[in-house]
Amino acid sequence: MVADMTEANPRISKAVIPAAGLGTRFLPATKATPKEMLPVVDKPAIQYVVEEAAAAGLDDVLMITGRNKRPLEDHFDRNHELESALEKKGDGSKLAKVQESSDLATIHYVRQGDPKGLGHAVLCAAPHVGNEPFAVLLGDDLIDPRDPLLQRMVEVQEQHGGSVIALMEVAPEQIHLYGCAAVESTEAGDVVKVTGMVEKPDPADAPSNYAIIGRYVLAPQIFDVLRKTEPGRGGEIQLTDALQQLAADEKIGGPVHGVVFKGRRYDTGDRGDYLRAIVRLACEREDLGPDFRTWLRSFVAEEM
Repeated sequence: MVADMTEANPRISKAVIPAAGLGTRFLPATKATPKEMLPVVDKPAIQYVVEEAAAAGLDDVLMITGRNKRPLEDHFDRNHELESALEKKGDGSKLAKVQESSDLATIHYVRQGDPKGLGHAVLCAAPHVGNEPFAVLLGDDLIDPRDPLLQRMVEVQEQHGGSVIALMEVAPEQIHLYGCAAVESTEAGDVVKVTGMVEKPDPADAPSNYAIIGRYVLAPQIFDVLRKTEPGRGGEIQLTDALQQLAADEKIGGPVHGVVFKGRRYDTGDRGDYLRAIVRLACEREDLGPDFRTWLRSFVAEEM
């Protein structure tokens, strides 16, 4: 009986990280450097995302990349020359930091080719993922490791099957910046059943103020739906449109649930929010926080 249950609902072990975007909001910094490699304090943003996947037990990571993304591969690869130099200097602390990124997970890469939207990027993962549920993590959203959102989403998927999306309540006037979900409550306070979705609605037409943020645990049936999904908003294949079909017809790939997240999230997709994320994370670091907070208080007082 246990074997049959495991086969019917296998342990989720694969994570997909779309990383093919051009990062135009951060030009000229991203002219030659992938936006995913921009530092958040002293680690590139993409490393936080891989760390989150690994912490949730997802040890097989596929990055969907594009042109000029080779630095991503280099970062997660071993750098034997640098490691040897640090070892000879006896700098074990820096050596451990350098090796950490290459030891997080088994990482694979595939190129998206034409940038046809998030739905198309996820579809590029089909040959690697196969017929099992998997997670999708967007690099613009950094989730504080003290608030294990992805682990909770995996638990909900294992309980209910189907797909699970991450939701966060936002001010009604901000909902047009996000995908939006229509929901029904469940017995679990942080879990809702998703009955519909719309991408970046006008506030007057939004079914709720539950915004879809960049974490998904998806049933493999999403691939068949994406293959048939026509380009939507912005002329791109929208993942939200495919999830809407799953929510509308559970026979396709099971139900769609949402985990309502109330924890700490750092948005690095906008220049202002990126700077705020760095400040918040730096303030909380044991090695940097005390001195940095003292300086920050002095700086703010001077500016007032």
